[in-house]
Amino acid sequence: MDAYDIVVLGGGSGSQVATAAADRGLEAAVVEPGPLGGACITRGCVPSKALIHRADVAEGVRGAEKFGVPARLHEIDYGEITESVHDTVYEKANSQESSLNDSENVTLYRGEGRFVDDRTIEVELNGEGNETAEISGETVVIAVGGRPMVPPIDGLEDVDFLTSDDALFLEERPDELVIVGGGYIGAELGYFFGALGADVSIVGRSDRLVPREDDDVSEVVTDSLETYCDVYTGYEAAEVEEGDTVVVTAEPSDGDEEEGDGNAVELTADDLLLATGRRPNTDTLDLETTGVETDDTGYVETDDRLETAVDGVWALGDVLGEQPFKHAADDESKVVAANVLDDAGETIDYEAMPHAIFTSPRVASVGRTEGELEDAGHEYEAVTVPYGTAPMGMILEADDGFVKAIAGPDGEIFGCHIVGPQAATLLHEVVVAMDGGGTVDDVAGPVHVHPALNEVVYAAFDELSDSKYSTAPDWRDVSGRD
Repeated sequence: MDAYDIVVLGGGSGSQVATAAADRGLEAAVVEPGPLGGACITRGCVPSKALIHRADVAEGVRGAEKFGVPARLHEIDYGEITESVHDTVYEKANSQESSLNDSENVTLYRGEGRFVDDRTIEVELNGEGNETAEISGETVVIAVGGRPMVPPIDGLEDVDFLTSDDALFLEERPDELVIVGGGYIGAELGYFFGALGADVSIVGRSDRLVPREDDDVSEVVTDSLETYCDVYTGYEAAEVEEGDTVVVTAEPSDGDEEEGDGNAVELTADDLLLATGRRPNTDTLDLETTGVETDDTGYVETDDRLETAVDGVWALGDVLGEQPFKHAADDESKVVAANVLDDAGETIDYEAMPHAIFTSPRVASVGRTEGELEDAGHEYEAVTVPYGTAPMGMILEADDGFVKAIAGPDGEIFGCHIVGPQAATLLHEVVVAMDGGGTVDDVAGPVHVHPALNEVVYAAFDELSDSKYSTAPDWRDVSGRD
């Protein structure tokens, strides 16, 4: 059995802990059965956003005429789109594997690892020989990520279906597609396929899409997706069957067929895509042979330093279930590396953890929503400013765009929610302020470039600021959206 200073289970963000240890001269091992880089590189954010960019280009051509640039979209080479994106992301994954293999003091085990005890791992190596390797680590990091969840739907076992893992690299675009799931994955893929010409139906259990977002954000996303898809909010898939087509029976999610139109609907399509969330891969690890504790849904439980119930065994990424984003996992890897290598006592803080949704329009959020603050009984003030407040917003004709800034009585920034072009980029000055413990004055105080979209962020925070010397234009309308 080979012994290492650090063993990392998972070749995504967790591998950063291994390379940091190797840079210190420690012996590290990384165990990964699939492509390097984690789900983000080949099955998640990178390929999906690359595909969505192509959808944006198609939409740009369709909408060019309103800007005085007549253009016509003749056809879309769907196979070329997916092949190009596939080649790009797998080249990145292969590059990461080569880099890891070239690292001194890092050994890569290509296979699936399972615990034998707290610090001993048996690796079932990839290949046909059923070969295994047994390794141990003084420190072990659990970072095996997650996979799409498959919900219990009657008849599903007899139907071919897609998950987000499968849907990204189809050789041909479905003519008709039913998406089950109204979260950010379903919304993004609904926009992508709809913008490229598929007839898409989305079935979501909540009364609006992306229901975890601020209500105003969810409302805009739901309305926008209705441009590209048939949206059935307040429904859940109860039964599926497959013949010449896939038939999905969706029923009211509250079980009350008398509310609204209230009737079950039957949706037919060439393909069925399940986008009902993700689950952690911890069920593959034989954690019952260890003292590592998980919750009822399989997520690993840690303290705020990201150490599990077993001394020297740590966890990060999607196995935690806190913030299922690549940038969150990267931040967690820094905390784990600092604590493992330097006993730094660093703790994880999700208060200023941002996220984005790449629909049309774009969405970006940080902090708490109005609904969360109301439920918690917090005193707050919220200001919603349309994109048209900024001249660049008017130029782009971002009619649905807005910035909602939320603050406490002392100017503490509780949250910010942006809908519109460049939302994910615009959000970051707010993230920096929140991360540093700043107030609304720290966003409203600095000079903002004119004319640029950042002026709409400035306008929202200036309205909340106590400054008596505002330079915001007095013609701005901060009354809210139409």
